Amino acid sequence: MITDCAAYRDGRRREGKLDLADAKEAADDDGSFVWLGLKEPSEDEFEAIEREFSLPPLAVEDALKPHQRPKLERYGSLVFMVLRTARYVDSNEVIDVGQIMVFVADRFVITVRHGPGTALDGVRKDLETRPEFLRHGPAAVLHAVLDKVVDDYLPALEGLDQDVAEIERDVFGAIDPKPVERIYKLKREVLNFHRAVAPLVEPLDRVVRGSVPLVGEGVRAYYRDVQDHLLRVSEQVDDINNLLSSMLDASLAQVAERQNGDMRKISAWVAIAAVPTMIAGIYGMNFQHMPELGWSLGYPLALGGMAVVCVFLYLKFKGAGWL
Repeated sequence: MITDCAAYRDGRRREGKLDLADAKEAADDDGSFVWLGLKEPSEDEFEAIEREFSLPPLAVEDALKPHQRPKLERYGSLVFMVLRTARYVDSNEVIDVGQIMVFVADRFVITVRHGPGTALDGVRKDLETRPEFLRHGPAAVLHAVLDKVVDDYLPALEGLDQDVAEIERDVFGAIDPKPVERIYKLKREVLNFHRAVAPLVEPLDRVVRGSVPLVGEGVRAYYRDVQDHLLRVSEQVDDINNLLSSMLDASLAQVAERQNGDMRKISAWVAIAAVPTMIAGIYGMNFQHMPELGWSLGYPLALGGMAVVCVFLYLKFKGAGWL
């Protein structure tokens, strides 16, 4: 459940292992804060943490359920933020979505991770090499988590871009692989990605505008950089979604055009075959008084007439693009 628990003072990690029972006392030490990392805790496991840090019950309930929309909520001096992670699995062309919930207060940070995607071990190690930034306290930790989540959107975008380029070649290329099903499935994954990215824009904007007192002016500029990256990702996701919609329309139009072409070809061949069928049908009626029954050239003349009319119709349909 607990991936790491450490106390920090003046931007540096305190030596020694910190147990959960001692975490609150360490957080109360002047100038210190505690960062507690959790992964997929159960309700019973989280109960002790809820009591230790007096966490809001509503936020705890959200933290235990990994299907939350990205959001930012304030409970007095405590900030609760929900983030959705995303990584692209190219072999299956799917977006794996996970979640990170962050409790941030003046003296502690609690990160709760669910599902695949962004791991926070590297974030912690990187922060511990930057004591001057870590001196900003819990606000620095929240920024680092946000920055990591948004940066991890970029590889997912690159994977989507590559597959969209492949589909574009298929739709407008000489080969006809009929990519409608692939376009639809990829569009569904893009919409899933959009649900992870777009709702985060408004909460991050609130932080940048100073609506969260915990994030001081000294660290707010770093959040503006994350906001810029997030907006670019959101725009690119919208562009990919619109491009897939256009390609889906183009592919469906091509299918309809091919069907119309097939119908024209069938109609043309039916019209050509109708001429000899009609003539043969008339001469197959077995009436006694038929024209030219006694004429020796009647049979080859009928065949020649069929051939001439069929060739004439073939050339007319060919010229009209039906064949």
